[in-house]
Amino acid sequence: MKTKMTPLSKLYVALIMIFLYAPIVVMIVFSFNSTASTSVIGGFSLRWYKSLLHDEGTMQALANTLILAVSSSLFATVMGTAAAVGINTFRNKRVKQLTMGVTNIPMMNPEIVTGISMMLLFVFCANLIGKSDALGFGTMLIAHITFNLPYVILSVLPKLRQLDKYLPEAAMDLGCTPVQAFFKVILPSISTGIFSGLMMSFTLSLDDFVISYFTQGPSFETLPIRIFSMTKKRVTPDMYALSTLIFIAILVLLVLINVAQAKGDKKMNNKLNKGGKK
Repeated sequence: MKTKMTPLSKLYVALIMIFLYAPIVVMIVFSFNSTASTSVIGGFSLRWYKSLLHDEGTMQALANTLILAVSSSLFATVMGTAAAVGINTFRNKRVKQLTMGVTNIPMMNPEIVTGISMMLLFVFCANLIGKSDALGFGTMLIAHITFNLPYVILSVLPKLRQLDKYLPEAAMDLGCTPVQAFFKVILPSISTGIFSGLMMSFTLSLDDFVISYFTQGPSFETLPIRIFSMTKKRVTPDMYALSTLIFIAILVLLVLINVAQAKGDKKMNNKLNKGGKK
C-alpha cells in the first residue's frame, strides 16, 4: 500500500536536499566563473579548468591519488573476496560472529585513531629493521587496503549467502576441480558484489584524507592532502574546477554501483522465480 507524502514531509525532504547539495551547486557554478571572485559571477569561462591542466603539482598529486586508489582497490577486492569466501564456509556461528566483529572494527573505528595507530606501527617496524624513511607510497597502500577490506567483504558476503550451495557441488560432480568450480560457478554468481566492493573501495580511497595524512611520506602527496595544504593560504578557483571533476567522477561511480547491484538483484529474483515455477 502506497502512502502519499504530505506537504510538510515534501518540504522537509526539499530542505534536506537543499542543505546537502546547495554548497556543491555553488562550487560548480563558480568553477565556471571568469573571475577569481567567490561572490560575484563575471561570466561563463573555462579559464580555471585550463589553469588546472597547467598546474604540474596538482596534476602530479592527482596521478598519485589515482595510482593509490586503483592499486589499493584491486588488492582489497582480491583479498576481501577471498576473505568473504572463507568466512562464508565457517560452520561455527561464534567463530563467524567473532570474525565479522573483528572485520568491522576498521569501519567503526574513527579514522584519526586508525591513522595514528598505523603510523606508529609503520615507524616501529621501520626502527626494528633500521630504516629511517618509514613512510611513503607503501605505507599508504597498506593503510588504504586495510580500511577498504571490510567494505569489500560486506559487499561480497550477501551474494555468497544468496548462492545455491549445491551449485559448486554439482559442478564438481560433473568433473570440475574445486578451483574450476570456484571460477566457473561461484565467481560469476558473485561478480556484482565484487564489482560493488571494487567501486566502493576506489571511491573511499580516492577521497581519503585523515588516514593518508598520517601515513604519507615526503615524496608522495595525494590530492586531498594537497588541497588541505592550500587552505592555509587562499584557495584558488582552479580547486573549484578540480573538486567539480572529482564530484562528477564519484557520482558516475555511485551510479555504476547502483546499476550493478540492481542488475544482480534482478538476475537473482529471476532465478528464484524460475525455480519456484519449476
